[in-house]
Order: sequence, then C-alpha cells, then structure tokens
Amino acid sequence: MKIPLSNRTIPVKYALVHTAYWVLITGFFLYEKRYLIYKAGLPYFAACVLVRVGLLIGIAYLNLHYFLPRYLLTGRYLRYFSLVLLSILCYLLVQGFYDFIIYGFVIAPTRNRDWIETISYNFFSTLWYLGLMVPLKLSIDWYEQQRMIQKITVEKLQAELNFLRSQVNPHFLFNILNNLYALTLKKSDLAPDMVLKLSEMMEYMLYDSDDVRVPLEKEIGYLQNYIELEKIRCGDHSDIALTITGNPNGREIAPLLLLPLVENAFKHGVGKQVGKSWLHGTLTLKPTAMEMTIENNKPAVQPNGQKGGIGLVNLRKRLELLYPGRYTLQTEDGFDTYKAALCISFADNKL
Repeated sequence: MKIPLSNRTIPVKYALVHTAYWVLITGFFLYEKRYLIYKAGLPYFAACVLVRVGLLIGIAYLNLHYFLPRYLLTGRYLRYFSLVLLSILCYLLVQGFYDFIIYGFVIAPTRNRDWIETISYNFFSTLWYLGLMVPLKLSIDWYEQQRMIQKITVEKLQAELNFLRSQVNPHFLFNILNNLYALTLKKSDLAPDMVLKLSEMMEYMLYDSDDVRVPLEKEIGYLQNYIELEKIRCGDHSDIALTITGNPNGREIAPLLLLPLVENAFKHGVGKQVGKSWLHGTLTLKPTAMEMTIENNKPAVQPNGQKGGIGLVNLRKRLELLYPGRYTLQTEDGFDTYKAALCISFADNKL
C-alpha cells in the first residue's frame, strides 16, 4: 500500500491495524467531548476532536518512525526520552492554547477550566496513548519478524532436505550398479530380474520421491525390491529376511526414509562377510507409531580405509528436519553384530 505524497509503501495489515487503533481513539474522544455539541455547537465539537486527534497522530508517528528507530532501538535512551518529552510539551502548548480558546471564550459562561487541570489531563492522556502505540508497533514488528524467521527457516530446512535426499539417490545407485556389474560379469540368469526390479525402483525414485509424503505401502514395496536385489547378489549363503506386521494402507511417510537402515546393514555388514552372513529385519505398524529394527552380523575387524557412513548420518539429519521430537534412532555396534532401531510416531496417519 503506497503512502500518499510519498514513495514509501506499507503493508496493508499494518495500515488496517493502525486505522482501527485511531478509529477507537477518535471514538473515545467523540464520547468524552459530546457535551460540547450542546454547549459550544457542532463546529466547535468537531474542531476540538480533530485538533486533539490530529496532534496525537502527529507526535505518535514522529515517535514511531523517527525517535524510536533512531534513538531507542540504537540504545540512545536519554536522547529518546528527552525528545519524547519535548514533543509532548509542544503538544501541551498547542492543545492548552486551543483548550483555553474553547473553554475560556466559547463556553466561558457555562464552564470554567483550570490551567493545571488542563495541562495535567493532556500530559497524562498523551503519555497513555503514546505508551499504547509503542508496544503496538513493537508487537507488529515482532510478529512480522517471527513470520520472516519462520519463512527463512522453512526454506532453509527444505533446501537442506532436498540436498540430503539428492545424496541418497547416487549413494543407492552406486551400490546397486556394482551389484548388477558383478552379475553381468558372471553372465548370471538373475541379471534380467535384477534390471526389472531396478527399473521399478527407479520409477519410484523419479516420480514419487520428490513428494513430501508418499503412501507407506509404496515405501515398503521399494524397500522389499531393494532387499530382493541384495538377495540375488548375495546368493544362497546369506540368511536375509524382513518381517512386516500391521496394515500400512492409508498411511503416509516421507520418501526414501527406510532404505538407509537396510542399505547400511548390507554395505557394512552382510556385504563384507566372508562366510555365512545374515540380516534380520522387522517392521511393525502400530496404531500410533511405526517401529523398524535391522540387525545383522559384520566382520569383527573392519577393513582399513573403508569409505562410507553417509547413509545413517543423512537419515538422522532428515529425521531431525522432518520429525523433530517424534522419533528415536538407536544403534548398537557390537563386536560382530550391528543393530539399528527406528521409531516414529504417527500424526493423523502420517509419518
């Protein structure tokens, strides 16, 4: 909203709040000075109210837009309060002179006005109305600042979440393509089935993973495809099982959230085992929460210079961004076993 005769603009909400405030102040004066209609006539009554409200508006916005930001908010308190008192004194001189004319000459036969009473009334009423305007402005500024902070925070979190999600995809593809490469070298008949499952997973990643929430059954299907691909790679010497209890229908979850737990177990556990390897997972869907536990064996001694570890780090960051205060993620790193347990509380069937 553009200010008349100025290049400055103000928010419409700001204008509406301040307009409502001055309408209330004017209404109060209309009620307080209504006796002037009968004693001095309508023109003097209107002039009395307009002069008083006009003067108050002048010193109020001088205070809000000049004294307050220039002195009070910069810590120059003595200068600020001195200028406020000076502006009130100027108001008292003008208003007192006007009151003297109204009460001393226009309605002198019917009403006497004491100068001390007039100055005292004008001084304390002016302090009262200025005192209301300052917290009103500070409250509006604080509210707008909080809205801006919230907007920036949401944008920052969304940008960070998109960055973390983008890290998941290449991390996952790197592992799967290595698996497919190993099968093609062996000319395995399982390679075509692996390509088909990978195609289904890529469809999910391309068309669904950009959504804020996806159906939980899709996320579970994506996870099961991944496990099947790993089973093909590991062959018969591995014991891999995922048990699902509960009904996922009608529930939603952030995409690509469950994969890191399983992927971490295969990358640093099952995939590194020389002998018999195993991975046991459970996914339990309760009325108010989802619990997932992945436990696997691992080499007692990890190879030197091993790269990795971004999966669970990213998962923890995503959980903190998406479900602050609504999740727990615990890990137990034993001598030759590793266990990860994730629990997320539901909110209206959404995770």
